[in-house]
Amino acid sequence: MKGRFQMEALAHIETKIQEFLKELGSPLVLDLSAHLQRGKMLRSKLALHIAGECEECILLCAVIEMIQSASLLHDDVIDNALTRRSKPSINALFGDKNSIMLGDIFYSKAFCELTSLQENYPMIPRIIANAVTTLAIGELEDVELAKSFNPNESQYLQMIEHKTAALIEATAYSAAFLAGKSAEEAQGFRLYGRNLGIAFQIIDDVLDIVADSKTLGKPALSDFKEGKTTLPYIFLYHKLNENDRMRLKNAFKQDLQAQEQEWILNELKAKDAITQSLALAKHLGNNGIEAIANQSCDKLIQIMREMIERDF
Repeated sequence: MKGRFQMEALAHIETKIQEFLKELGSPLVLDLSAHLQRGKMLRSKLALHIAGECEECILLCAVIEMIQSASLLHDDVIDNALTRRSKPSINALFGDKNSIMLGDIFYSKAFCELTSLQENYPMIPRIIANAVTTLAIGELEDVELAKSFNPNESQYLQMIEHKTAALIEATAYSAAFLAGKSAEEAQGFRLYGRNLGIAFQIIDDVLDIVADSKTLGKPALSDFKEGKTTLPYIFLYHKLNENDRMRLKNAFKQDLQAQEQEWILNELKAKDAITQSLALAKHLGNNGIEAIANQSCDKLIQIMREMIERDF
């Protein structure tokens, strides 16, 4: 019954997004949007479990999903990514210019609709707007870090907190206010969302290395080849001798030969870099759960645990 409720709620969010897009009066926008690949809608599920399927929550979720889609449209152009969730990306199908402009349209329409919450929940538009600014800063940081091999753990964690966690954090924080939580209680949901977002990205880092390429929808070690020094590689770097550190750095952003790829995979496992990354994700997840321990949110605890234990 709960599963059907959630499916119906997610369908209502999709309907709301389509209503927003039709209001623009542009067949071109509708045509381009039809090729978007929607993900698991984690942020919407999070908001629904906190605030329930009220009208304001459906609207908030639609706005959040449009912002998430906009950020991915821009991200794919920046990364020159030709696929999104195993399907051709918008930039691959229609070019970078269309992808960028569609992202801008999604951002603009989302912010326009967000203003309807201003009267009853004046803090929510500011929470979401600040998160989008932080997300963009995270994207800048990601581009900067990709210029060379980055061995700095704190810089990487800051970047993913900005780029990945900010919108998840803002979703949980905003939904708490929709649910009538006090400012103090809302801070607990905010921390939960932040930790969920950071842990989510760390698990993605690990899956890029260990997941089956068919399941993942991209080849193994794609992040490293594309210029992303994710957490397992940072942990590995600090456990290698000087010669092997140089070997790892020389492999960065390269089209790896089978022998070199095998060496990296073996070292990641042998030096417990993957185990260390998973342990940090679990630690963050437990801290997030602790932040809402007195809120009777069993479903949020389940979401956190399932996210950490996922294999795709």
